[in-house]
Amino acid sequence: MPNDTRHPRPAQAVAITVRLPGVLVDLFPGSTRSVKMSASTVDEMMDEFDRRWPGMRDRLCDSTPAIRKHINVFIDGERAKLDTRLEPGTKVFVIMAISGG
Repeated sequence: MPNDTRHPRPAQAVAITVRLPGVLVDLFPGSTRSVKMSASTVDEMMDEFDRRWPGMRDRLCDSTPAIRKHINVFIDGERAKLDTRLEPGTKVFVIMAISGG
């Protein structure tokens, strides 16, 4: 069957490493600062967090759905969104914004 652009193939999950902030890890017993998993997008990564540690996705994403304003996800130094695709071996950094007055 020729490549049908109306029904693109789902991306294949790839092995990635995610670095989480300590303040987030402290909220979820059993979680670790460095997490290895398989995901093809940042959205799938968030789902995997929630599968492993229920409630973590809600801490990272809002109901629109989007990454919360005070959370930054970086891949290769660039801010990512939920639909950002992940490549094999990607290192993802989740950072919580710090504000003050």
